[in-house]
Amino acid sequence: MPFCPNCGSNAEGRFCAKCGTPIPASATSAGPPPPPPPPDYGQAQSAPPPPGYVPPAAPYAAASGLQENIAGALCYLPFVGWIIAIVFLAIDPYKQNRNVKFHAFQSIFLFVALLVVWIVLRTAAGLMFMSFSFGILVTMIMLFFDLAVLVVLLFLMYKAYNNQRFVLPIIGPLAEKQA
Repeated sequence: MPFCPNCGSNAEGRFCAKCGTPIPASATSAGPPPPPPPPDYGQAQSAPPPPGYVPPAAPYAAASGLQENIAGALCYLPFVGWIIAIVFLAIDPYKQNRNVKFHAFQSIFLFVALLVVWIVLRTAAGLMFMSFSFGILVTMIMLFFDLAVLVVLLFLMYKAYNNQRFVLPIIGPLAEKQA
């Protein structure tokens, strides 16, 4: 029985039943069939693009590696958020994005305000030596302050992750002007 020279399957008659290739008269069953061609896997070969074709621009997330909402949420990360915010204001794909810039500036302004309040509270706690009851009161206020800061930062991270802007009083409008 002859084999098809194109696909290697058994062929009867003048044409291959599988691929339709004409079978030469000299094809015999003597010898192994030729190897089949590589599989196609359904991928059609496309023609080259026409001259002057410009592929569409890649979306923001694919171009930068981080999505906009994740970059905004990282700006409020406790302890290091202000450093991440400065980095986002310096590197290229994020410094043009208004939403990331807003979250970065609001984070920086928030951390500066929190630092001022923390310094005032620590100075007041240093007066603990003058009055024991006053020192305990200031220490309790500092613990409450730290817990409140953590809750606010987690809330801002949640809002930024959901692509929502939560404008804080006083520093939020300043951040919007900078963005």
